[in-house]
Order: sequence, then C-alpha cells, then structure tokens
Amino acid sequence: MESLLEQIERGMLWQAPGGVHPPGHKALTESIAISQLPIPEKLIVPIKQHIGVHGKVLIESGQFVLKGQALTAPNQPWSVPVHAPTSGTIVAIQAMPSAHPSALEEISIILSPDGKDTWCDLFPISDYASLDYEEIIQKIQMAGICGMGGAGFPAYVKSQTDKKIEFLIVNGVECEPYITADDRLMQEHADEIIHGISVLNHLLKPEKILIAIENDKPLAIKSMQRASESFENILVKTIPTKYPSGGEKQLIQILTNKEVPTRKIPADIGILVQNVGTLFAIGEAIHKGKPLIERVITVTGKTLNKPKNVWALIGSEVKHLLDNCDFEPQAQQRVIMGGPMMGFTLPSVRIPVVKTTNCILAPNQIELPFNDNEQACIRCSACADACPASLLPQQLQWFAKAKEYDKLEDHNLFDCIECGACNYVCPSEIPLVQYYRVAKAQIKEQQEEQIKAQRAKERFEIRNQRLEREKEERLNRHKKIAKPKTADEQTKIAQAMAKVTTNQSDKSAVSAAIARAKAKKLQNQNSETLPDNTEVAIKRAQRKEKARLYREEKQKETLDSDNNQAPSSETDDKKSAVAAAVARAKAKKLAKQSESDTNKDSREVESTQAEDPRKAAVAAAVARAKAKKLAKQSESEKNEGSSQVELGTSDDKKDSKDNN
Repeated sequence: MESLLEQIERGMLWQAPGGVHPPGHKALTESIAISQLPIPEKLIVPIKQHIGVHGKVLIESGQFVLKGQALTAPNQPWSVPVHAPTSGTIVAIQAMPSAHPSALEEISIILSPDGKDTWCDLFPISDYASLDYEEIIQKIQMAGICGMGGAGFPAYVKSQTDKKIEFLIVNGVECEPYITADDRLMQEHADEIIHGISVLNHLLKPEKILIAIENDKPLAIKSMQRASESFENILVKTIPTKYPSGGEKQLIQILTNKEVPTRKIPADIGILVQNVGTLFAIGEAIHKGKPLIERVITVTGKTLNKPKNVWALIGSEVKHLLDNCDFEPQAQQRVIMGGPMMGFTLPSVRIPVVKTTNCILAPNQIELPFNDNEQACIRCSACADACPASLLPQQLQWFAKAKEYDKLEDHNLFDCIECGACNYVCPSEIPLVQYYRVAKAQIKEQQEEQIKAQRAKERFEIRNQRLEREKEERLNRHKKIAKPKTADEQTKIAQAMAKVTTNQSDKSAVSAAIARAKAKKLQNQNSETLPDNTEVAIKRAQRKEKARLYREEKQKETLDSDNNQAPSSETDDKKSAVAAAVARAKAKKLAKQSESDTNKDSREVESTQAEDPRKAAVAAAVARAKAKKLAKQSESEKNEGSSQVELGTSDDKKDSKDNN
C-alpha cells in the first residue's frame, strides 16, 4: 500500500467539501506587470496590522526618520514592529480610522515624506545557514513580517513551532475573483520566493515542500517550476480552480487528505502553510535585510480606466492608489478592500492600506450590484451545500440573530472562514457572513468580560488574604520569635539557673534559722515575765462549772416548789411561768456575755504576748478582773431573779387567801 508521500508524489489530489465557481474577472490585471507607485504626500501607518498586540512606539512627533527605520518595537509575544515606508518627518501620532468594516480608530503614525526615499542601514545575511535557529526567528520578527494572504498571523510565530513539520505548503492558489497579486508575484519574482522557501526549509526541515497553484495560472506554474528545479524536496502541485480552495484548511485537505481538527492549527497535524507573499518578504528580510514596508496590491474594477498590480507603500491611502489608476466614481460608488467574496466596503477612501491588503476593488453597479433587499429564508439548503467547512449556515444565522452564543459555539461557528460562499448562493440575499462576524465579535467580547471578572475576583481574594496576613502580623508584632540556642548557650543558661536556685535555697535557710531564733527568744521572755496561763484557764473553767451547777440547782428548786403548791387559778400559773422564763433568759444572756468577754480577753492577752511581754501581763490581769466582775454580776442577777419569783409567788398566794 502506498504511503501518503508516495501518493502525493504520484500527483494524487483529494476533494474538499463545498465550494462555488464565481466568475474570475482576472483578465483585467493578470497580464499587467507590477508597477511602482509614486511616493504619496502622506502616509498613515497603524501600529498594529496583524493578529496579536502592537509594539512600543519608538519615535515622537517632529522626529525625522529614514526609510526602513523601526517605528515600534515588539515588547510582548505575538508582536511585530512597523517601519517607516520612506524617509520623512513624523507629523503626529494619533488615532485614525483603520482598515476595518467599522473603520474603528487605531493609533497610527502620520509621516510626511521628504521625497528623497533615503534608506537606513541594512544588514543582509549572505549565509543564513551559519546562524542559529533563534537568530533567524528574531530576524523574521524584527522585519515585521506577518501573513500576507489576509489573516495577518505573525510569521515568526508559525516558523518557531516546536512540532515536527512533515509538509510545508506554499499557498499560491489565489482563488478569489479579481485578485492577481500573487499570480504576478510568482511570475516576476519566483527566485525571491524560493529564497524565502529555502529559509523555512532550513528552519523546519520538512519531508516535502508543496507549492500549490490553481490551473488557471499557467505562467505562474511554469515560473515556479523553473525556480525550484534544483530543490529535490520541492514539488509544484496544480489544483483545480474552485473557490475557496485557497483556504488553509481546504488546501490541506486537497493536497494531503488530512483534516485540521476544530480549534486546532495545521502544525498540530504536522503541516505548515505560508502564502507566497509572506515567503517573498522572508527572502527579502534575510538576503537583503529589508523590512516589510511595501507589498503587491491588485487595484481593479470597471470604474478604473487603468486597473493594475502595484507596489504600494504600507500606509498609503486608498485614494492614492485609485487616483493612479484613473478612477472615475459613479453614483452610489462602492470601494471594497479585498475581493468581492471576503472583502468589505470601505466607509472612506482615506483609509490606509496595511500588510494584509491584497486588493482594492472599485466595481460599477452592473459588474457587482449592491443588493440590500434581505428576504426570508426559504430553507433551500444551498448555503449548507456550498459551505467548505461543512457547517449549517442557516441554523448559525438563527442562533446569531437570537444571540444564543452557547449554541453557536456548539455548532462550531469559529470554524467558519468567512469565505462568503453561502452569501453567493443564497437566493434570499441574506448577508450570512455579516451575521457571523457580529456574533464572533460579541462572543469574544463576552469571553474578555469573563476573563476580566475572573481576574478581578482573583485580585479581590488576594487582597483579602493580604489584609488577613497584615492583621495577624499586627496582633503578633509584640511577640518575638525565639531563636534556637546553641549548645554552649544552653549550658550557660542552665548553670545560671542552678546558681539562682542555690542562692534562693541559701536565703530560705537563713530566713528559717532567723525565724526559729526569734521564736525561741520570745518564748524564753514569756516564760520569765508572764504568769502561767494554764492555771488561769483551769480556775476559769471551775468557776463556769460552779455557776452552771448553781443555776441547775436553783431551777430544780423552783420547779419543785411550783409542783408542791396547788395552783389557785390559771392566771397565777401563767404569771409564775413568765417570771421564771424571764429570769432564765437573763441568766443565759449574762452567761454568754461573760464567756465572750472572757474569750476576747484571752485573745487580746495572746496577741499582746506576741507583741510585748509587759503589755501581755497587764492585759491578762485586766481580763481576769473583768471576768470576776461579770461572774459576780451574773450571780447577783440570778439571785435577784429567784427572789422576785418567790416574792411573786407568795403575793399571789396571799391574794388568793384574802379572796377566799
């Protein structure tokens, strides 16, 4: 079974889906050689002319610059510089209308040429094989080269892929009607294109280089075959004329029968595609040191008396190109940047041409009628049959009108190459591609908003973490982190602690000895000066016991006398009981008072003894005297109470007798 490479070398081609066959209209310019336009009076150079980001502006207003001098410098990935198309003075750096369907303003550098067209110093490389990989890539980047087939993909990004490239495809198809810029470039500058191919061949080392050209360009085919005869791995492939065979994915499928997966790039399947104009610019940058400051543009249409292909300086106004082709505008005149299928109508002819501009079309109404009469879809499915990406244009249009972005992505909207084949075949004249472009822009804007929201959330979380960290630092600021001690330091600390403990123990022992000596001395003094408190306590206890026995005896006698006497009446008994209770209460109160005073005096004596031996002796004598006095008072009150009880009883008896 033949391998893929063997089938390709045998001349085998495959069929891509969809496609249409619109009228070519190439006869207007295909036989006219490329001419050089005069330098315009003003050049407007946008600082961003490619897919990616713009570079840093290196010049300022009023500065004089030379032809080929860098006006910006790449400072981020996917960035390439722009250069001065000619020598002159920078008039201004400001926002100007861009080469876009909406003419959105972009920062541009306005240059006033001096007419001398003086070059800056150039640094050509005679032997690029002596340079390493990174030096060649940097040279391509600093020359400001991007994809010139229409997409504007930075050429250095494609060229520095880390994937193994099996096939390098040179796109010379140029399938869109009216455009003959690449055709004429291949006819007139085939050797320079081969120089660019050889640079990429050195970098990528592909197994095969395929130069694809449609069969309606016989002169270009012959020219490229002649220029590539000395290269064994270069093969010129002639393919059938059909639009849009020049699309990157469609051309890969036609030449290799491989399909690029959704949201993937050709390098993922081992293939790299470059336009012939891009390869010409790479050859000029390496072999001549020239940056990308001009390109071939087809200026055509029935309203031009002299349609032609021209070398136009980047930044030239569209009006300058039209004027040099004898432009005669008509009523409701349209000027289109690009071809009739993928181009867009310019809002003004003061728009500058950029690196991706390959055609300026100025048709009349008969040649390319303008229809703004959109009708309802009749569901004929012609758009689906013509779609080269095998999409469903009708459903995509419904979802785009309803702004159902999720469904658009599910139906692979971004696989659409905006070729315009669906527009071309639509009987209802629905501008389908316009719906897709708007939907893509809205989806990208939505995705950017989501990215911004996510970044804002991340910044908010980081801020909260920082505030929490600072709060903890403030709370722990007074705490010092102890550093680990060395062995010597730990030994010294232990010795110091032991010494402190020993000193404290010695002090405690001394203090205890002093206390014992003081106590012993005080005891000796008390034994010499104070009476024996033990004898005093015994005598006090004996007195208390005698008083208690006396009270009990008196109470017993009182009860016996009451029981022996007959009660004269209920009233006499109550009076006697009350009087006896009163006497007992008074006696009990006096006894408690005597006891408390005695205890108090004893405590005072003891405390006084601890303070001063002489005071202690005096206090003890006073306490004994008080105790003796209280005892006598208590005894006398008891006797008085008893006598009162007896007197009361005798009086009651006398009264009772008198009554009888």
